[in-house]
Amino acid sequence: MAPIILGMIPFGLIAGIASVEVGMPAWGAGAFSAIIFAGAAQLAALDLLAGDAGPLVVIGTIAIINTRFVMYSASLAVRFDGEPLWRRVLMSYFLTDQAYVVTITKLDAQPSYRPRLAFYLGGALSLWSAWQVSTLVGAVAGAIIPDSVPLAFAFPLVFIALMVPAIVDRATLSAALSSGVVAVAAADLPANLGLLAAAGTGITVGYLASRRAGGETG
Repeated sequence: MAPIILGMIPFGLIAGIASVEVGMPAWGAGAFSAIIFAGAAQLAALDLLAGDAGPLVVIGTIAIINTRFVMYSASLAVRFDGEPLWRRVLMSYFLTDQAYVVTITKLDAQPSYRPRLAFYLGGALSLWSAWQVSTLVGAVAGAIIPDSVPLAFAFPLVFIALMVPAIVDRATLSAALSSGVVAVAAADLPANLGLLAAAGTGITVGYLASRRAGGETG
């Protein structure tokens, strides 16, 4: 988890700096980060706010970008179906791309792993803490960080670090390659729809490749 957290910190600094640049006070940047708690959605919303977009556009964009968490939640729900509702609601707030990948990789490798809730919350709370602190530091100290310091590279590196260990067969490799190609090709779509297109493509291709592999071995 430590390498993932270290990779997240520059991204949090960027979110804090961007919040201040659109006119938020430092406390507002912290509150915004705590409420939204979704890096890609936060940056997209800040970009829209900087362009004087309306509240409905901002809220709609956040909802679209965060649609992928519906898929994450559905995937995790079957593995935590014995937990009471309030715990699952709590889990949903702390759900991130990183927490999902780390948890699902663990449970796929060890389906009977019992302290799964503690494993999930331990990682998720660590990520949440690192994100909130780095965002607040970015908001407070962002003005003294020169533009020449390259921070934007951190976000894609975090996702690459998460993705590579999850590629274990032809189906996952097909999903990764196809979603990567679509993400690049659709990067200019409005409202970050390219993200959803890439996710949908990866899921579809991975599913079809998995079924084909099952048919060949069956």
